[in-house]
Amino acid sequence: MGNRQLHLGAILTGVGNDQYNWRHPDVPGDASIDINWYIQNAKLAEEAKFDLVFIVDSPFITPDTSPHFLNRLEPLTLLSAVASHTSHIGLVGTLTTSYWEPYNVARQFGSLDQISRGRAGWNVVTTGLEGAARNYGREEHFDHAVRYERALEFVRVVQGLWDSYEDDAFPRDKASGLFLHKHKQHPLNHKGPHFSVAGPLALTRSRQGQPVIFQAGDSSEGRNLGAHIAEATFAASADFASGQQYYADLKGRAAALGRDADAIKVLPGLFPILADTDEEAHRIADEQVQNLDIDKLLVQLGRAFNYHDFSQYELDAPFPDLTGVTLNSYKGMAERLIRTAREEKLTLRQAAYRGQGAKGFVGSPETIADEIERWFAGRAADGFNVNIGTPDSFALLRERVVPILQKRGLFRTEYEHDTLRGHLGLPVPENRHAEQRVAEAAE
Repeated sequence: MGNRQLHLGAILTGVGNDQYNWRHPDVPGDASIDINWYIQNAKLAEEAKFDLVFIVDSPFITPDTSPHFLNRLEPLTLLSAVASHTSHIGLVGTLTTSYWEPYNVARQFGSLDQISRGRAGWNVVTTGLEGAARNYGREEHFDHAVRYERALEFVRVVQGLWDSYEDDAFPRDKASGLFLHKHKQHPLNHKGPHFSVAGPLALTRSRQGQPVIFQAGDSSEGRNLGAHIAEATFAASADFASGQQYYADLKGRAAALGRDADAIKVLPGLFPILADTDEEAHRIADEQVQNLDIDKLLVQLGRAFNYHDFSQYELDAPFPDLTGVTLNSYKGMAERLIRTAREEKLTLRQAAYRGQGAKGFVGSPETIADEIERWFAGRAADGFNVNIGTPDSFALLRERVVPILQKRGLFRTEYEHDTLRGHLGLPVPENRHAEQRVAEAAE
């Protein structure tokens, strides 16, 4: 595998985004709003040499939304606090391009990048739930295709703002009184289909140049966006074969755009069930599935279809015909659910249970390490964003699985860098204005 190195992120979801995690006796009931919980778990992940911690987010909830999302901290505020208690681990937060402004986002993530000394990452999403529109003064959600058009322009504007100052723009010469080289401050003067932003941003670049761009989206439009902008993706691969397909497809799309395919790290979400033995892990997995509430599963299934009400259908009848139901939500996920239900002739009950559990990552530390290596070696993943789950399962992951991966030479034993780009093996992007100056001088 040459110099290729496995990457690990820790998804911090407080009380958990499933039905059962919050009921564990060792999970604090207010974990999702307790900054000390996040700091503690980020420090544990850093001790285990993880690349990053990952904060998911969504701007819309209902009474049936999963526990963590009902009451949680805003990602940028949270990560700024975590930054002051850690020194190496990357800090990645989710923020939508559909209901923010590029200047604000450039300033917020740029500030986190400075506060953390080059450890920030932005997970770019376009927001799947139509209800979010009403929280931002709109009656209707942006159309799916428009969301992705806006997102591409949004990210390009933000990246342009991050380059407002060349790296040596501030001499801060007290003797001469020269604070700024004015010719090294650059307005953006962007005017596009969706945004008009003059700039410049009142903030210099960090040690890693710019925050790392993550992206999450599985529809064709989502994959195209990732191919254009992503330096890492939070993939939703259901199994090894689909992981390989996504990996090859995304990197193929990037290469077709002239990008280095190896400069995009594919990191599927991983929700393992860990125990000392395979038998114990499978017992836990079986218990979790048996204890699931079918009514809540139907709500969760409906979320991909903008909270479509699946309770109106017969549970043990074939999966319903959803012709006419909006897919202007989590389109890639909804299309995949419909396709799977049709191909496998699933009932509604079976479809609701499909996707529950750990998708093959159930077992002892050795078994989990074997599966992680299989995905990594088989080019289904460059690493994983791992849901930390309960304290005991996170401890097993850090103390038993990670050492196996380290012994096999797959994962670092010490940090070699102190920026997120360094951990991920990504280059520091050149400031576009300095690069242009050099090119003009050469001509």
